[in-house]
Amino acid sequence: MATTGTNQILRVMGAGLLLALMAAAGVAQTASATQSGTQPAPSPVVSAPASVATPGVSTPASSTQASTKPAAAAIVTAGAPASSAGTPQLQTRAPRYEIHAGDSFDVNFDLSPEFNQPGVVVQPDGYITLRAIGDIKVDGQTVPQLAQTLRKAYSKILHDPIISVVLKDFEKPYFIADGQIGRPGKYDLRGTVTLTQALAIAGGLSDSSKHSQVMLFRRVNDQWVEAKLFNVKKMEKTGNLDEDPYLHPGDMVFVPKNFFSKISRFIPQSSVGTMVHSGTGP
Repeated sequence: MATTGTNQILRVMGAGLLLALMAAAGVAQTASATQSGTQPAPSPVVSAPASVATPGVSTPASSTQASTKPAAAAIVTAGAPASSAGTPQLQTRAPRYEIHAGDSFDVNFDLSPEFNQPGVVVQPDGYITLRAIGDIKVDGQTVPQLAQTLRKAYSKILHDPIISVVLKDFEKPYFIADGQIGRPGKYDLRGTVTLTQALAIAGGLSDSSKHSQVMLFRRVNDQWVEAKLFNVKKMEKTGNLDEDPYLHPGDMVFVPKNFFSKISRFIPQSSVGTMVHSGTGP
């Protein structure tokens, strides 16, 4: 019996020693791998890479941000032309006069005077009638553009024609004043005229005017009109005319009514008289 117990004890001790040796061998292998710079083999249970679309696996936050930033930039870049297509563009400084219906001009041929045409009038539809050519639409063209159009038209019957255009009668520069002013109407724009000067030309502000919100309308192109508010009351009170703008041909100045003038017709005259008397009494 003693021999049997001894054998069992030896077996247990041998198994424990074997397990200890195996554990020590595993630790030594891990340490050597770390010192050599190699990484242990990855576990087979690994999540799918970010570049692979795996059903049921949510995309990490970092990969989501990386993928959304280029998309946002692309949207901004693609949307810029669409938004800028409807926005008004700045006008060219000192633009040339454009010919319109009712204007008249002389057409002179330096080398072929027999084709000269004085007093050509632009018809209401924007066309003119030329000798030996017929009708040509010229509405909206500047004088240099019109000369080029005529050279192109007459080059069919003349060799390198030299043509000059001289405006005779055209629409004079003007501005329009409307609203609560002395004499609303259309006025010639001669030289440099500011907003406050235009109001004076139009008869000045009336008692019912709201001169703290004078509006200036200016056409930018065929589809857009720019509107700006100016506090003329503040300009006159402070004597500072730095914000007094110069008018451009075709500008319209509008002076709205003040609040009291809008409601005065609904207030009985007896009430107005009582209110004035009570305000002026002792």
